[in-house]
Amino acid sequence: MFFQNDVDAVKRRWVAVATYGVAWATLACLPVATAAQETGARSALAQTDTLRLADAVVLALEANPSLQAARLRADAARERVPQVGALPDPNLSFGLMNRPLFGFGSSERMTMNTVQLTQRFPWPGKRGFAAARFGHLANALDLDAAEAERRLVSRVKSAYYELAFFDRALYVMEGTRELLRDFHEVSLAKYSVGEGLQQDVLQAQVAIARMTEDITAVQQRRLAMAARLNALLGRDATVSVPALQLFGPEGTSLTADSLMALAAIDRPALQAARTRIAAANAGIRAARRQVFPDLTVTLGYGNRPQYSDMATIMVGVSLPVWAGSKQFPLRRESQALHAEQEVRERSLYNETYAQITESLALAVRATSLSDLYATSVLPQARAAVESALSAYRVGSVDFQTLLNNQLTVNRYEIETLQHAFDYQSAMAELEALVGVDFGGGQ
Repeated sequence: MFFQNDVDAVKRRWVAVATYGVAWATLACLPVATAAQETGARSALAQTDTLRLADAVVLALEANPSLQAARLRADAARERVPQVGALPDPNLSFGLMNRPLFGFGSSERMTMNTVQLTQRFPWPGKRGFAAARFGHLANALDLDAAEAERRLVSRVKSAYYELAFFDRALYVMEGTRELLRDFHEVSLAKYSVGEGLQQDVLQAQVAIARMTEDITAVQQRRLAMAARLNALLGRDATVSVPALQLFGPEGTSLTADSLMALAAIDRPALQAARTRIAAANAGIRAARRQVFPDLTVTLGYGNRPQYSDMATIMVGVSLPVWAGSKQFPLRRESQALHAEQEVRERSLYNETYAQITESLALAVRATSLSDLYATSVLPQARAAVESALSAYRVGSVDFQTLLNNQLTVNRYEIETLQHAFDYQSAMAELEALVGVDFGGGQ
């Protein structure tokens, strides 16, 4: 019996040693395997990309309800231009004049059957400036629709790249979790042969649990962002969105001054603001003419059954006797509206310049940090993991150091992806602000 117990103990010892050896062999291959798997996994991700950014933009421009509403609003405003420029409708009237109260006969000399046509002619310039005002307003709404289109494209790109960021971040985090599981196996194997600490096993388990928690949080954020992208594309929120492409920073040599010069010419919102100033100016000129009288012309024909027929021509003018409470306040109102539009245009210009400066700074920052991470930070962090791994093999570094170094690599890799998203989002915002498509990240 004692002999059998010794045999069982030897078997357990050899199983533990074998497990320990396999674990070390696996751990030794981790850096090489990780680098090879990263290239293959990224290629697999690229192959699963089925929604291209250009396709998403086309879908949004065709089906987004808010953009359709803006375009319809502009179409409706366009139909008002001929209305305000047209003459008032003429008035046609029929009557029986001077009929006797008793008998209602037609023997009296003043008895007649009449027909009259009355037309009012506004003072010259009233209709023209009113039509010009509404024409400018219609043009402004057209430009508002163009601005809404630009803003929509920017939002689609931002949502697209944020989803792509989540996809790549999940890939990095899942890869890190697999490494942590391998670390856990190694710590467990060391502990089983008496060369490791139970604390190392527990630390690995906690790290795996935390990474799982982070993965779950990112998955839920991706789900919410996919619903947001579907809404921008005019689709049902539950439509599945596959893996998306995330392009790295391409750099930019643009300056805030050059971009603002382009925006002053090409941004639809600034064009709309200037167009509304022109509309307000036409409104002032139309208001100044409201004090001048309108002309009314009446043509009449009287049929007298037993006598000669009669014709009537009358000309009348409106009397602006209440100009102090109507026409003059209208002038002041129009002047105030003109001043308001000028202030709005100046405010929008300054805000555009500030937003361009902010977005350009974000793009430059993302480009610089992305280059720094790619050439210095990430290689050094990965080298620190390999160094800690080698030191842990011989027991000169504790397990927590190895875990911390690997989690640091994970953080830097995700920050690299964040820089790519920040750059693409900033460039999309610049395209909307400037009104020019830079053509990057397609």
